[in-house]
Amino acid sequence: MTGRPRAAPGPGAPARPPSVLLSWRAPAVLAVAAVAVAAGFGQFGAVAALGEVAKTFGHPTTGTSLAARAGLSGSTIGIGLAVIRLASVGGLPLAGLADRWGRRRTVLAYCAAGLAITAAAAASPGYWWFVAIFALGRPMLSATNALAQVSAGELTGSADRARAVALVAAGYAVGAGATALVYNLGRGAIGFRGVFALALVPLLALPAIARVVGEPERFASSGRAERGEPVLGPVGRPFRRRLALVCALAFAVSVITGPANSFVFVYAQDVRHVSGVLTAAMVVIAGPTGLAGLLLGRWLADRIGRRPTVAVALAAIAGFGILLYSGSVGALFAGYALGALGGGVIAPPLGSLLNEVFPTSVRASVSGWFTASGVIGAVVGLVVFGAVANRYLGLAPVVTFLPALPVAALVFALPESRGLEPEQLAP
Repeated sequence: MTGRPRAAPGPGAPARPPSVLLSWRAPAVLAVAAVAVAAGFGQFGAVAALGEVAKTFGHPTTGTSLAARAGLSGSTIGIGLAVIRLASVGGLPLAGLADRWGRRRTVLAYCAAGLAITAAAAASPGYWWFVAIFALGRPMLSATNALAQVSAGELTGSADRARAVALVAAGYAVGAGATALVYNLGRGAIGFRGVFALALVPLLALPAIARVVGEPERFASSGRAERGEPVLGPVGRPFRRRLALVCALAFAVSVITGPANSFVFVYAQDVRHVSGVLTAAMVVIAGPTGLAGLLLGRWLADRIGRRPTVAVALAAIAGFGILLYSGSVGALFAGYALGALGGGVIAPPLGSLLNEVFPTSVRASVSGWFTASGVIGAVVGLVVFGAVANRYLGLAPVVTFLPALPVAALVFALPESRGLEPEQLAP
């Protein structure tokens, strides 16, 4: 896996697929998924505990507005979440460094640093301190998740790639779900500070995971001249159109998923007054539906193609997001579970496309651009959703989610990569 690098091919020469391609169940791929679990656990804490954070640092009253119930206005909560999300743009240069320094070294370093900073957020003395500290760790955890997807895609061949990407996405979802589950079941005992402090648990497990994480041969066998400029190096002219298309898709997906996932616990706890036990049950129910979505997305990506699966899943995510905030506890549960299904369906084809239509020399940098575009989309979605929700909560998802849907058509301007190796699409 980490053998001596071969010489880079000459100008215009087609790249060759690596001689060693792993199964999606190989220990190295499972270890990458375990890193994604740790990143998900650290990154989702702000969302899971947001309701208590707002009440702790705000001033809840007996009024009927979101500000009265939550303690902070929708705009304040939205701006805080937007700042945390916007900090993930820092994951762009961090992910880009993996094109020069390697996947293994960077993904492990970023995960460790991100978890340590997240644990430090437990000591936040105020809302904006919490936002600032959490935002410091966000770029590293975002880069960790992006590079875990890249590593899984590079370690595997076409027949296993969608499965490997789905496994990493499942790992991240398990980590995120564990945060929500721990917080809601132990809300009265450990509070939001305890949840953030628990980020030390995956941090302590990281050295054992690191022993199994390997360097993908696709990267290790590429000559240094083939690796391009570090961090923000130029993506070659033939691939700039593809880069613009995948960035537009990331933006559209995150305009929807940013508010849909970030406001849901504030909405459940402070607007619908759902208990911690029922909120935990909602998260538990979403686990199997998310897994079913990953399995369905993997199957559809390998049977009908990456592009149509992405387009249909994006439309479904928007519809389920609107259902989630439509005004009843039943709709909340259904929308959350079905939203997890839609998110699961879109992850394997979109992650596979991102790996397959770009060359190894810039793949991590492109993943960073993809992450940054998603961050900007989430920020736009959070700000718009929060502003509309201050007065018309029921209209907020309609106004925010529906305008993003036409972007789904852009996926058909990308080449269909089903059954192909990256070297065939991006020589």
